Amino acid sequence: MKILAVCGMGFGSSMMLKITIEKILKEKGITADVETADFTTASSTYADIIFTNEEFAKQLEGGKAKVVSVKNIADANEVRIGLESVLNT
Repeated sequence: MKILAVCGMGFGSSMMLKITIEKILKEKGITADVETADFTTASSTYADIIFTNEEFAKQLEGGKAKVVSVKNIADANEVRIGLESVLNT
C-alpha cells in the first residue's frame, strides 16, 4: 500500500502528516510506504491513499486513490479516523 502525504511544497506540513500516519500505521501493525509530495507531483503520482488539506483534497478527488481531507494535520485522532475510514471501505 502506498500513501501520499501532500501539501503545497511537499516538505513542511506533509512531512508532519507523514510522521503521524507512520505512527498510526505502526500502532495498527500495518505496513505501507508513506511518502511526501507537493500538490503538482501528487496529481501524477500513483498512490492508494492521499492525505491532504481540504483545498487540495477537492482537486485530487476523482482519481484512483482514496483521498482523505485533514483539517488539522497535528491532530493524530483526526488522521487516525481518516485512515480507518478508507481502510474499512
